[in-house]
Amino acid sequence: MYAFENMKAWQEARKLVVEVYRLLDEFPKFEKYALCDQIRRAIVSVPSNLAEGSGRVSVKEQLHFYEISYGSLMETYNQLILAADLNYIGGDNLEELKPQIDAVARMLNGLRSSLLKKLNPKP
Repeated sequence: MYAFENMKAWQEARKLVVEVYRLLDEFPKFEKYALCDQIRRAIVSVPSNLAEGSGRVSVKEQLHFYEISYGSLMETYNQLILAADLNYIGGDNLEELKPQIDAVARMLNGLRSSLLKKLNPKP
């Protein structure tokens, strides 16, 4: 087992990927290679960057990948909001995903805070 597999943030982000992929099945066919692809890339980037960051020795590098992961999560959320605006998904679908997105965001912020403390310890 690799270190990232024990990370709660990675485990929850992985579950979120599955849920977002299921939601993408509701999109119109003409969006399969446009907004759907962009959402897929963004959501897959969340656990992928957690895994990559966990393999880095440098705290600074770990922080960099965890911040990318957070950015990808926000990108995904924004794109899902736009999908709801375009009536590709129902607002209720987005509301069902929001607690999972919030939970992963909190975990990523916790990882970020922890690493920042390592980088800037208080005397």
